[in-house]
Amino acid sequence: MGASHPHHDQSDPHNHHALLDTQDGRRRTAIAAVLTFTFMIVEIVGGLISGSLALLADAAHMLTDTGSLALAWLGFRLAEHPADDYRSFGWARFKVLAAFVNGLALIVLAVWIAIEAVSRLLNPHPVMGGLLFGVAFAGLIVNCIAFWVLHGGDHDDLNMQGAIWHVAGDMLGSVAAIGAAIVILSTGWMPIDPLLSLLVALIISFGGYRLVRKTGHILIEGVPAGLSTKAIKADLEAQIPGAVAVDHIHAWALNESKALVTVDVTASEAASTEAIRRAVKARLKSAFGVEHVTVEVISPE
Repeated sequence: MGASHPHHDQSDPHNHHALLDTQDGRRRTAIAAVLTFTFMIVEIVGGLISGSLALLADAAHMLTDTGSLALAWLGFRLAEHPADDYRSFGWARFKVLAAFVNGLALIVLAVWIAIEAVSRLLNPHPVMGGLLFGVAFAGLIVNCIAFWVLHGGDHDDLNMQGAIWHVAGDMLGSVAAIGAAIVILSTGWMPIDPLLSLLVALIISFGGYRLVRKTGHILIEGVPAGLSTKAIKADLEAQIPGAVAVDHIHAWALNESKALVTVDVTASEAASTEAIRRAVKARLKSAFGVEHVTVEVISPE
């Protein structure tokens, strides 16, 4: 009877590759944060002068994005720290936590924009279409650059997904503001400004919901996508010689790319516990792609 425990090996090529991805993500989020914060100031001034909710909503989104990108940067930075006596897996899950907070921020922002848009529909405000168009067009260029910088990163990283969704929301906000400016300049119809803001709020809330759902599942240690404890049990009982029963299976994820499994195996009287342990670990790796496994082999009484 014994156990094999997962460990954090900094010399492992997989971990080295993950570290390089983390460093690249940190650099990209830093660039995007600087671009976002810089142009946010321009949009605030332009929104206040022009009276455009679409522009102010986009500026508010960029303000949230600046904080969210800073949080994402911190997530990448902490994820580089190795494991220690107090954190046996290091800070790897902080990136997931940062992405979860970013998702919540997107939802809150969408609600604020929607409330303000309804208020503007009930009490229309005059909007300076020319100034709105100029600032929104410049904002779109800046947002496209930030999106391009982030889009070159690791798309499977939830922290990076959170950053990309924020900047994508900024891009949509700029497009909406440009559309509102064109309609106002062409027809003078002011309600288009809050109506397009409502559309942006809907899209932003969708991105926030997806992010919260994915990261929340990891944080409550749900079974990773693609894994099934029932399937693992059936497979091991059928494929491992000497395994009488497989029970107490727990599968969860440290982050979006690292799954962990613990399992108890009851061995037959003639079976070698060490051979079963090795066979279970090899089977879970080959059949399910799980490398971090804890196996407890129980001899029959």
